[in-house]
Amino acid sequence: MQPQQQPRPRPALRLVSTNTLSRDEWLQVRRRGIGSSDAAASVGLNPYQSQLELWLVKTGRDSNLPKDDPNDESSPMYWGTLLEPIVAAHYTKRTGLRVRRVNSVLQHPEHPWLLANIDREVLGSSEVSVLECKTAGINGAKLWREGVPEYVQLQVQHQLAVTGKAAADVAVLLGGQELQVHRVVRDDKLIARLIELEARFWAYVEADTPPPADGSDSAAQALQALYPYDNGATVDFKADTKLSTTFSDWLSIRAKREELEQQEAQCKATLQQAMGDATRAEFEAGAVSWKRSKDSTVLDVEALLKAQPELLQKYPKTRPGSRRFTLL
Repeated sequence: MQPQQQPRPRPALRLVSTNTLSRDEWLQVRRRGIGSSDAAASVGLNPYQSQLELWLVKTGRDSNLPKDDPNDESSPMYWGTLLEPIVAAHYTKRTGLRVRRVNSVLQHPEHPWLLANIDREVLGSSEVSVLECKTAGINGAKLWREGVPEYVQLQVQHQLAVTGKAAADVAVLLGGQELQVHRVVRDDKLIARLIELEARFWAYVEADTPPPADGSDSAAQALQALYPYDNGATVDFKADTKLSTTFSDWLSIRAKREELEQQEAQCKATLQQAMGDATRAEFEAGAVSWKRSKDSTVLDVEALLKAQPELLQKYPKTRPGSRRFTLL
């Protein structure tokens, strides 16, 4: 008896051409579904973006979130966009495989909310069809020490899910001088689970209900953007067992943290006193340094305003307030 063959995945649909889209129009199209760069965040596995922040973006509530300026030279987005053609060209030089742009937002043939933009299509290869180009600075390169980071693997598996392709290459430029090429093979079991989890997130978007916040900086930022003002009301959670338990756990954790911080301060002071004037101390478990930083000159704003108080009226700057979570 012949083993039953798995049906071949259907190819992606071309939802819209990106050739003539402005950036704002392209962002509007992205709100219509989960793109490949959203995949890890939608399942809670992106180290830079939480589910809650992504939900704000997809529901159009992200106006209060800080945004990367694509023209800001200090932004990773700027350098990623600028270097993408160079990474693609050096991929061709390294592998001999030709690539071309795909100027379309692609859509899964069965799940219309599954979208993808792929950097390049690989031509003339029976093994690989998709190229994802990445750049990583000195700090970001640490995430690539053991190969493709998990959040990038999920991004690529999402692309393979949408396109129906069997494999993709990830070309990453590390620290501006080292090009690595990694092969990511289609994993149908992982893709099935990924689609299931992404569908759960998309249900939050369709229901216009925020997903639970995690403890990340991204979620904290999203909460500030979602609830920027307080209304003066008091809510009574005494009868809510779950929230009351969470509050008690928080109090316990705060007490333990304060105790550990005191212990840390004591250890630090003991070591500093033992070092005296020494710059460095070595131990079996590692080493520490205690170096004086260079002197720097800064503007004494307080003294300046005292001497010329009219400057505050002439050059005012209002800093928007933010809500503080305080134990009473």
